Amino acid sequence: MPDRLGDSRPTTPCVVKRMGGGDEGRWDAFVSDAPQATFFHRAAWCGILEQVLGHRGHYLYTERLGVITGVLPLAEVRSRLFGHALISTPFCVYGGVVACDLDSEMQLTQAAAALADQLRVDYLELRNRELRDPVWPVKDLYVSFRKAIDPDHDKNLKAIPRKQRAMVRKGMGADLQAHHDGSIAEFYRVYAESVRNLGTPVLSRHYYARLKQTFGEDCEVTVVTHRDQPVAAVMSFYFRDEVHPYYGGSVARGRDLAANDFMYWAVMKRAVERGARLFDYGRSKQDSGSYRFKKHWGFEPQPLPYAYHLVRAKEIPNISPDNSKYSLFIKAWKQLPLPVSCALGPWLARDLG
Repeated sequence: MPDRLGDSRPTTPCVVKRMGGGDEGRWDAFVSDAPQATFFHRAAWCGILEQVLGHRGHYLYTERLGVITGVLPLAEVRSRLFGHALISTPFCVYGGVVACDLDSEMQLTQAAAALADQLRVDYLELRNRELRDPVWPVKDLYVSFRKAIDPDHDKNLKAIPRKQRAMVRKGMGADLQAHHDGSIAEFYRVYAESVRNLGTPVLSRHYYARLKQTFGEDCEVTVVTHRDQPVAAVMSFYFRDEVHPYYGGSVARGRDLAANDFMYWAVMKRAVERGARLFDYGRSKQDSGSYRFKKHWGFEPQPLPYAYHLVRAKEIPNISPDNSKYSLFIKAWKQLPLPVSCALGPWLARDLG
């Protein structure tokens, strides 16, 4: 596939279309080959967003002479609390246009802006991994952490800075066990408690079960136990030669055992065994706790220049726990009994995008 920034100028114009039934295979074949594509560009996300979370998908692609030349996954999120947005892609850290030529990229970007205007959303958000249109305003709240990993486990362990490597070894000596065929029940019990402790609503158990069902072997659940009790868990996504530990956390008891460090080391070893060559630690807010944790692992932050087309909104939105207007809510949520947070969380989390 030609690089998106190549100098070749197609003489035949491309046409923007909407993904329909029967297009998923063609869409995913393009995504599989496109260097800029990510796991979050896969067509199956559309069904998950629509059927599980209730958000309307607008999956656009360009076609030239019957061949797909670009894709743009979009979904419309309506919320009384958080506004009305068109996002590529909600609940995913990456999105935006993936195209094999500049004409296709331009057509998709213009089509997305026109759709946002037509829908009268507050804003259009493209979760780009690289800076695209310099005219659009950009939010620099988030960074990603991506790093090549070696086929040799010892080299990967030595690449972790000394202090954090000591935490990994502490976990190794704490009688922790990791298995990579964890159940959704085990995962959800740990993850729901972890995000409650951070003051964040959790999505429904059905959502995570649907991810596992949809993506199969490309979605793996790792559970860390101590004396047969789960203390940490993570759901990882595999795409080409990359692993992306995406939804993860530990219970309070796991902190003293260095369960998180042990868990991510276990995922890294597992990823090598599966043939992965790149470890994607995901996004973090700058200067947050997770930001510092990943830095301590020897990963360097890479800016995520999310781009915006403002329609009804006057400024870039700030739907973030760092926003002071949410501080009282976060403080109260941390105090909720776990069953209550699991019952109420999905109703709020599905609108956060």
